[in-house]
Amino acid sequence: MKTALITGATSGIGEATAKLLAKNDYNLIITGRRNERLQELEKKIKQNDIEILSLNFDVRSIVEVKKHLGSLPEKWQNIDVLINNAGLAAGTSTIDKGEIDDWDRMIDTNVKGLLYVSKVIMPLMIKRKKGHIINIASIAGKEVYLNGNVYCATKHAVDALSKAMRIDLLPHNIKVTNIAPGMIDTEFSVVRYKGDQQKADEVYKNMEPLLAIDIAEVILFAIQRPAHVTLNDIVIMPTAQANTSHLKRG
Repeated sequence: MKTALITGATSGIGEATAKLLAKNDYNLIITGRRNERLQELEKKIKQNDIEILSLNFDVRSIVEVKKHLGSLPEKWQNIDVLINNAGLAAGTSTIDKGEIDDWDRMIDTNVKGLLYVSKVIMPLMIKRKKGHIINIASIAGKEVYLNGNVYCATKHAVDALSKAMRIDLLPHNIKVTNIAPGMIDTEFSVVRYKGDQQKADEVYKNMEPLLAIDIAEVILFAIQRPAHVTLNDIVIMPTAQANTSHLKRG
């Protein structure tokens, strides 16, 4: 039975992926900042005949990452799949009016958090000469859009890091897949608008966005490919969205 590590598993893509992988016989290491949600998720997926390790920490802290992932019990060190899912957008200001705290939060989570977790897990994969890293990027990592500025920059960084990992880890037989979703109805917009549900709802008004399960299914497909096949880069959009600026409503 294979083992997958999912960061940001307490909501959205992370939660949906944990549930789907559990149904497909993956043992799971699930991580997140909200311990109550983490425990609720563990209870839900424990119904499957798998083992689960829940770790409550913030990927923004290298100290916490090393504490929780750098001292994994031996039985949990054979990680087959790392899903770097933890990420967020904060604020919608033009760059000249952006808030430094928002910038730091996005950079520390989306870029540095991904690097911190990968830094600890990659040696375990290198030792075994196999593994698969899934980085959850965004269409914002392919195109820059109005008021996206720093968020787009962080997701462009994820896109670049996925390419760099693919090159640097090639000698070790490690797969790397970059997944770039378009508009997806999770907590993403609520977080971006800092809890303003009305503004968040406007984002998806009169159109059908992607759902978290859509991305989870793509992740499952990618990690189930034969050993000789790697999906380097996947862009997935709702049918109503062509790119960041062309959207069909109604």
